[in-house]
Amino acid sequence: MDIRLGDVLDMKKPHPCGSRQMLVLRIGADFKLRCLGCGHETMAPRAKIEKHIRAVHREETPHV
Repeated sequence: MDIRLGDVLDMKKPHPCGSRQMLVLRIGADFKLRCLGCGHETMAPRAKIEKHIRAVHREETPHV
């Protein structure tokens, strides 16, 4: 799965604050995510996060 820094992930299950959107802060064997609802940061294994992703939103940068 193609996940990049700065992507916003829509998750299948909501965070306890009610938000389903997470911002990707770090990628590798683990993902570091920030909840866009409450700002809580969490780290979890890549396989677990990829299983729970519903959609990926990416800001495309224009090519110069």
